[in-house]
Amino acid sequence: MSLRNVTVLGATGSIGVSTLDVIARHPERYRVLALSGHSRLDLLAAQCAAHKPLYAVVGTAEAAASLRDKLDTSTTEVLHGAEALARVAALSEVDTVMAAIVGAAGLQPTLAAVRAGKRVLLANKEALVMAGELFMHEVEASGAVLLPVDSEHNAIYQSLPAGYDGNLARVGVAKLLLTASGGPFRTLPLEALEFVTPEQACAHPNWVMGKKISVDSATMMNKGLEVIEARWLFNAPAEQIEVVIHPQSVIHSLVQYVDGSVLAQLGNPDMRTPIAHALAYPERIAAGVAPLDLFAIGRLDFCAPDLARFPCLGLAYAALKAGGSAPAVLNAANEVAVAAFLEGGLPYRRIADVIAATLDKLPQTAMADLHGVMMADALARDTAATLAVRWKH
Repeated sequence: MSLRNVTVLGATGSIGVSTLDVIARHPERYRVLALSGHSRLDLLAAQCAAHKPLYAVVGTAEAAASLRDKLDTSTTEVLHGAEALARVAALSEVDTVMAAIVGAAGLQPTLAAVRAGKRVLLANKEALVMAGELFMHEVEASGAVLLPVDSEHNAIYQSLPAGYDGNLARVGVAKLLLTASGGPFRTLPLEALEFVTPEQACAHPNWVMGKKISVDSATMMNKGLEVIEARWLFNAPAEQIEVVIHPQSVIHSLVQYVDGSVLAQLGNPDMRTPIAHALAYPERIAAGVAPLDLFAIGRLDFCAPDLARFPCLGLAYAALKAGGSAPAVLNAANEVAVAAFLEGGLPYRRIADVIAATLDKLPQTAMADLHGVMMADALARDTAATLAVRWKH
């Protein structure tokens, strides 16, 4: 068994922490060559002490100086900035890259890993949301191996035929079914949504996640972004991707076939399961996850999403159908609106309003290259920031 060398982009986030937990269980299989982190420098220093990577990357020179003070720099070289992120994603000695940087900041280093032909474990939604067509062209051109880590996309990947080639009709697939928990406000009276606090929005009933993705789960924008991801990962039109609310978060997603069969992947809500699947594919390794106890669960419930309660999901479908720059604008506006909400200024229900108004002000344009994507992203951020200020308390 050959040792796989791994770069973990976003090591201090929830996905990064879970990835390192799985890797630590299999020292005979994996070696960590590089880690990146943003603001949690004490945690990044502890990770470096435990895994002894050759490189650690942070955002700024000041953060790099601070991290050096915490580390044995004879073991780990500290780098900073976007170029350093791209460098450790494309290192010749690296086999596998976990792409888990949250937000648009993850696009460039993830593309660097793809262009270098790596095995890319994709946990960064924005790479496909912002630049899906361009991104998939790069995957095809480089020969990179793209494995989805989001629990829903990983479940679909496991439920499709082995070696799926991107043709749903050829393998008899009728529909992809993405499950969603419905978040903490699934049954909250609509009028009560006006008074939701950041603390309430971040209290997910099933998953332990960062603040931004927790809010996205509450608004179901997270699911909307996953619909756009699924369109590119599996070459599926919007009409063949359906969202199903499943509060128990046990069925992670399903594939419906034309013969009436529905295949699903089940498991406890623990991200180490899809991470272990992607790390070891096509083999299976222990992830440290407790076995699923169906008797303890007792029942599985399903319902359709209410777009009056979750308007962000409808906005995501609309952006996907519009195409061009619309998904990048959607993503940027959402990041700005969620940040404004978490800072305590923007009311929860205005998140969708900011996104919708930004999409209305910036009609879609064709995306010919990555420069165009980043220009659309920047313009959308400026527009959404202006709108968010208008709607703050």
